[in-house]
Amino acid sequence: MRQHTVTDSPYGPLTLVADDGVLCGLYMTDQRHRPAEETFGAPDDTPFGAAVEQLNAYFEGELTHFTLELRLTGTPFQRAVWQQLRRIPYGETRTYGELAAALGSPGASRAVGLANGRNPVGIVVPCHRVVGANGGLTGYGGGLDRKRRLLDLERRTAPSSGPHGPVPADALF
Repeated sequence: MRQHTVTDSPYGPLTLVADDGVLCGLYMTDQRHRPAEETFGAPDDTPFGAAVEQLNAYFEGELTHFTLELRLTGTPFQRAVWQQLRRIPYGETRTYGELAAALGSPGASRAVGLANGRNPVGIVVPCHRVVGANGGLTGYGGGLDRKRRLLDLERRTAPSSGPHGPVPADALF
């Protein structure tokens, strides 16, 4: 059964969607590829306590990686891209080409970009950390201004020492 709630953030309202209590969607109001509202299920705050708490800590610069259980639906390639996104350390960026190479498909930069754009749980699965080959900001479902602001937040608050690297592989999905 699907449920959803809307929570405020410094980047505007965020709609969180759960499937049987497991986070499966996080959408900004004017996000590209945002599913139809009818697919979000019934309004219910119950399954979202941990997600809202972790998002608030992230926005305060106190959380560098999320530990939420996720249920992400996509093709095997999309899921592989989303796993690679979770491995990008807080405060850092990678290019589409670097992600493609990490997946063993160095010529698949465009396919990585398409999968990145279909990420159903932005911020938690940090698609905002992906930049163009020249390091410039390109494509973000929530808009380039939000992408810039998310990257600025992470650069300002990234720990100068200590563990803040990638999420362990066994913590993915």
